[in-house]
Amino acid sequence: MPAPLDGLNVLDLSRGPVGGTTTMVLADFGADVIKVEPPSGDRFRSLPASPVWLRGKRSVALDLGTEAGRDRLHELTTDADIVVASFAPDGDAARCQADFETLRHLNPRLIYCNISGWGRRGAYANYPANEGVIAAKSGRMLAFKGQLKREGPAFAAVQVGAHAASQGAVQGIVAALLARETSGLGGLVETSVLQGLIPYELRQMMLVQLAERDPANYAELLAARAGMPRLNYHPVMVAEGRWMQMANLLEHLFIAFLEATDLTDLFADPRFQGSPALWKPDAIEDARDRILLRMQEHTVEEWMAIFHANGNVAAEPFLTAQTALDHPDMLANGDLVDIDHPRLGSIRQLAPIARLEETPGQAGAAAPDVGADSGASFRAPSTANGLNGSAAPAQGRPLEGVTVLEFATIIATPLGTSLLADLGARVIKVEPTGGGDPYRGMDSAGIMAAKVNAAKESICIDLKSETGQALVHDLIAQADAIVHNYRPGVPERLGIGYEQARAIRPDIIWVSANGYGPDSPSANRPSAHPVPGAVCGGAVMQAGAGMPPTDCDSLEAIREASRQLMRANEANPDPNTSVVIASATTLALLARKRFGVGQRVFVNMLVANGYANADDFLRYEGKTPRPEVDADLYGLSALYRLYEAQSGWVFLGILLDEEWSAFCQSVERRDLAADARFATRESRITHDDALVVELSTLFATRDADAWEALLVEAHVGCVRADAATPGQFWAEDTHVRANGLAPESEHPRLGALRRWGPLVTVDGGPDSYGPGVLAGQHTDQILREIGRSADEVVQLRETGVVWSE
Repeated sequence: MPAPLDGLNVLDLSRGPVGGTTTMVLADFGADVIKVEPPSGDRFRSLPASPVWLRGKRSVALDLGTEAGRDRLHELTTDADIVVASFAPDGDAARCQADFETLRHLNPRLIYCNISGWGRRGAYANYPANEGVIAAKSGRMLAFKGQLKREGPAFAAVQVGAHAASQGAVQGIVAALLARETSGLGGLVETSVLQGLIPYELRQMMLVQLAERDPANYAELLAARAGMPRLNYHPVMVAEGRWMQMANLLEHLFIAFLEATDLTDLFADPRFQGSPALWKPDAIEDARDRILLRMQEHTVEEWMAIFHANGNVAAEPFLTAQTALDHPDMLANGDLVDIDHPRLGSIRQLAPIARLEETPGQAGAAAPDVGADSGASFRAPSTANGLNGSAAPAQGRPLEGVTVLEFATIIATPLGTSLLADLGARVIKVEPTGGGDPYRGMDSAGIMAAKVNAAKESICIDLKSETGQALVHDLIAQADAIVHNYRPGVPERLGIGYEQARAIRPDIIWVSANGYGPDSPSANRPSAHPVPGAVCGGAVMQAGAGMPPTDCDSLEAIREASRQLMRANEANPDPNTSVVIASATTLALLARKRFGVGQRVFVNMLVANGYANADDFLRYEGKTPRPEVDADLYGLSALYRLYEAQSGWVFLGILLDEEWSAFCQSVERRDLAADARFATRESRITHDDALVVELSTLFATRDADAWEALLVEAHVGCVRADAATPGQFWAEDTHVRANGLAPESEHPRLGALRRWGPLVTVDGGPDSYGPGVLAGQHTDQILREIGRSADEVVQLRETGVVWSE
């Protein structure tokens, strides 16, 4: 069986890892990818991770500043299905005759995807586009304030914007291909690194609006929280000075943890009766101390053996990305591959983003040298259909006509299906009766649930009853995909296992999203977002140098280190997984459309979060180590870090020698450029501490806004980093509004609000985006659609088979 993109041709005009990862995913799943780069090569080839995002491609060297280069590009375009570019809106694309309008004129079937830094329009459209600058300006670094007990923002270490933007581009491209299968026409796909940060802002955007409207009820919720972790999600120090992350969010998992650690004697104390969520503060602190002391009694290996034997405890050790490359679950599940490179030797790296059983992907051949295939053309002409007269999806809704049934809870999977809904799919969330998705009860304001359940419909059904399963089987008959996050065996007990679903709908797409893959030793174990955060290196990276400590001389020191680690192990692993779930589902839908095959699809959180840490999730001899965040969480180096200004804070993001020269000229410090200690990249690394001192003194002479105005004008990445929280930025910034990233919606309970915008748009996106939904909000409507009469609906409600809040 071919891969989903077999026979499709891709021109990669992008520069760097964001577009590079996008086209790597397309190559992994069968596309013929030709990378067009200047004769000097993609300037980001020097990055240690480039051998991964260059894999599976061929390289054609073209100078698009020449007529011959442009003519050759246009010749390749006529046989292309997809172009992926990374042009800023400043006109370079048009000057190179590589813009959407020019190339579409040559090939009306062409799908053109542009991944920018900031979006097509707005005040920051042509700002320098590295992720640090974007994260600082959008408030992400201010969100880490309080990780350490110092003032000011803290560096945001994991490049989540790049990860989500690359996956958003994959989703948009594949969705546009699905639409082209009907219409025969191509389209414009757009995303940005700024949009890539949208999935990670879970609640503040709405809280800002609600607090302005009703401060008495919502202002307190906006207050920053820097306290101790909840007991369910606790980092703990174990024997030999190593650390582990607990992730037992749901009550039954936390009780399993207490059983496995032999702490159930807590329940003999009247203070620990009832749900742990209702324990009083003094009881929680006593339990915390008991847990922290007990966990020091065994090593990581001993605890993991105990937790595996129990089967219901979510926990893993804190690792770096490098040590995660030997994780037994990833190895057993085939999540890692070793590819021989002609110069670097064997490179261990991530396998494709997901396992599609019938149309699998495969990691491609080693990265090509610059221009190694300059005389090449695509291996075969495009297989795109011509215009066949069928009705095309509505404007900006390439997944219109696709129905997805979601059986999932909390964040990762529900957010993933919301991304599909924003591309036009009909997503029906099937929730348990009596409360719905338990995530709804974890946020008193209902705001986080509103985000992860946006643009869906909801029906609540008792899946443990035969009558409830019969209802779901009627839904499956009309569905294109099932997406769930149950552990193995649970779907079968609830009547929605793959074989059960396939018996009803033979070409169903059945997507399983779990912590671990189906062939791993931990396949049946639970997981939650802190687990892959700990395993894949993101939490240790964010925690900074010296963390986690290997020696704590008191319980209080362990408590403080635990607090810092939990702040570092933030909620990003769930959205990191969400974007991969959406990509994998669209790939399977395209395979079904092209080849008529349904299939099982497996997504796991370790792979998804490996991709979010892709700058270091590979190993080869001589690889440059991942830079370490300093202990004070300012950044990675003198030229990529936070500085306190005369008033406010700035983030300086200089990556290239020409940017350093422009900086020195703009700040009238040519002496810095001439100083032998700072004249070359290598010498600046050697004398980094001295350069930090020089720049700290310099930045203290002006306020943050003045530095931003001066340096951005010189095309140097420097922005104020403390002007707005993420909530304020996304709710209020004019640049966000200019790019349509805060569309208006009407929530059934919270009222009129600007909700989070799209991760990616196709042909500009739809006119509106749906709000969050209440549990069971559409129960009656959906029951009528599957043929239940009004009397039957009443009976179903009276017998508790269906429900709504």
